[in-house]
Amino acid sequence: MKVSRLGLISKKITKLDNQFPVQDMLFQTGQIDQYSSGVYAYSHIPFLVKKRINDIICDTLKRHGCTEVSLPLLQPESIWIESGRLEKYVSDDVMFRCLTDKGNYCLAPTAEEAIVKYAKSRIGSYKNMPITFFQIGEKFRNEIRTRGYLLRGKSFDMMDAYSFGETQKDLDTEYDNIKQAYLEIFDTLGLKVQPVGADSGAIGGNKSEEFMYISDIGEDTILVDKESGKAFNSELLERDDYNEYLNKIYGIKNVDSLESKKACELGHIFQLGDKYSKSMNATYIAKDGKQKYYIMGCYGIGVSRTLAMIYENSIVRENGKFIGISLPLNLVPYVMYIVPKSDDKEKSKVAYATYSLLTDNNVNVLYDDRSELSIGAKLKDAKMLGIPYSVVFGNTLDDDYIIVENNKTGEKTSMSIEEFINYVTILNEYKNNNISLEEIVKKNET
Repeated sequence: MKVSRLGLISKKITKLDNQFPVQDMLFQTGQIDQYSSGVYAYSHIPFLVKKRINDIICDTLKRHGCTEVSLPLLQPESIWIESGRLEKYVSDDVMFRCLTDKGNYCLAPTAEEAIVKYAKSRIGSYKNMPITFFQIGEKFRNEIRTRGYLLRGKSFDMMDAYSFGETQKDLDTEYDNIKQAYLEIFDTLGLKVQPVGADSGAIGGNKSEEFMYISDIGEDTILVDKESGKAFNSELLERDDYNEYLNKIYGIKNVDSLESKKACELGHIFQLGDKYSKSMNATYIAKDGKQKYYIMGCYGIGVSRTLAMIYENSIVRENGKFIGISLPLNLVPYVMYIVPKSDDKEKSKVAYATYSLLTDNNVNVLYDDRSELSIGAKLKDAKMLGIPYSVVFGNTLDDDYIIVENNKTGEKTSMSIEEFINYVTILNEYKNNNISLEEIVKKNET
């Protein structure tokens, strides 16, 4: 891919948001656009990183036995009337509504109603369960207090899943299954999360856990029991029965010796029971021939919020000063940023020939074809885009070698063009395993 096609705004960044520096940089360089408060567009590279996150989520959930579906974003309000939730969502001004002479609709803030309607026409017997459906797509909520750019928007990408079973045992089993899937997903994304006890909020249900990433930019506070390591959202202390609840559900008996930490919620899982199946009269034929209500669970991951946290977690500083980002190898769409010496036709020719050879062999690299910028400005942009490695095809070519720089560590590695092509091809092939270029070179040398 040629850099001139990215729509990148190349500029000297002198001031960044102290709390959210990376996301601020993404806006200033045109990698994310804000249409209005809480409504965003993604340019090429953040979009592809988000797509990669989606792929990891999908692959993991499918491996855990879940079935991918697609539910409508535009939902008839009739299903919300059926569940009994319309009045609250309207009175709380959460919904974006579309009122027409052909019926009233809303943009989906969540999908419990839609999935129950979907299941009613498909799960008619105990023989069809247990089963879990999931989807990834946009949700819409009229957040009054949008915060932290992508961390809390009015429109956001979300994975939401819903399980259907016969008994509480079915629900417990699938709840644990999804919990394990989440831990695998966030581990692959390089985000060490902690499941914590949480309030079910407007979703409802008897038990829920949030997947928290410890971060100073998080808007949540979690309390950690030092003895057991178990944790919960401080919101649970607002319950009248919090002592009894924490002991019963999470085994936390002493709330006086808890450690407080700031955290960002990236995922949430709920045990719904028969809350929605009862309200929407959703039943199946049980083994005894009787009609019974589904026992449900629901599970969500904030994809755009996870993307934001991955970016904020990829910051590179030099002497305490922000100099760019370096995205994880297994998430970044391009492993190498090639910079030609634009004022030297022969060297530029070699650079472009190398770029063409790599791309023809499905190796994903960027080529900075912008002639109006200096080499230094291009290398700066490589770090703003989050590309892990950059290389200049410049004066060292006179001595038959080039120098590859690790944009995270600053480490530099010299190699011939032939070695470069070989190493970058291997790097691209094994990047999902987070094998670095330095490890590839070292292994080759030994």
